[in-house]
Formats: sequence, structure tokens, C-alpha cells
Amino acid sequence: MLGHWPVQLALIPPDAPFLKRAELLLIADCVPFAYADFHRDFLSGKSVAVACPKLDDTQAHLDKLVLILRKSTIKSITVARMEVPCCSGLTAIARQALEVSQKDIPLKEVIIGIRGNTLGEHLSGAKG
Repeated sequence: MLGHWPVQLALIPPDAPFLKRAELLLIADCVPFAYADFHRDFLSGKSVAVACPKLDDTQAHLDKLVLILRKSTIKSITVARMEVPCCSGLTAIARQALEVSQKDIPLKEVIIGIRGNTLGEHLSGAKG
């Protein structure tokens, strides 16, 4: 169900054609390994950006996401992350990028448990 390449946030051009009017799935590196039905339940119709808020350069990710939001026409962002505390940084990056870019785009967070189950979903606006 993957419809584009690259998928690593650091490698995605901010004006990539697959970002036009896209529903962006910002996903933590571990999610596809922990969640067995990842392709079926998450990828369909989404443009994917993969990042790790613990091991990667979070400032570089924030800067890239701000550029993407400013140069493209993203319709929504879904952050899929693991339940572990360090993974909440991915949601923080998305919220901060929305604030800095001054975009009012719906933001949804999906939390995946370490056993591969969905623990919860939260929907908010850009400021939420």
C-alpha cells in the first residue's frame, strides 16, 4: 500500500508531488514492527514520513516538517507512535511544526502498545 518513496522524513523533499493535498502519516520507526496490520490499517491513502524522536535529530525533523507544511497542501496529519515515553516527542514535533508554520490542520495521534495493540487515539486541531 506504500505509494511513494522516500519515506524517511529527513529524505522527503518539502515540495514532493505526493504531499499535495495529502493526508500525512507521521510514523515512529518502531510502529510497523509492533503493529501487525500496519499496511492494512494505516497506509491506505496516506503519504508517509518516518522518524524516531529519540535517536534522530529532532530539530532537523521539526525544520523539515515546517518546510513541508509551508510548501505543500497537507490536509491532515496522523501521528502513529509507540506508547513508550520517548515516542511522545513525535507528537510534540508535529504540534510545534503546525504552530510554527501557522497551519490549522487536524492532528490525530494514535498510540500503539508494545504488544502491538492500539491503546488510544486523540484528535485535535493545530493548537490542541
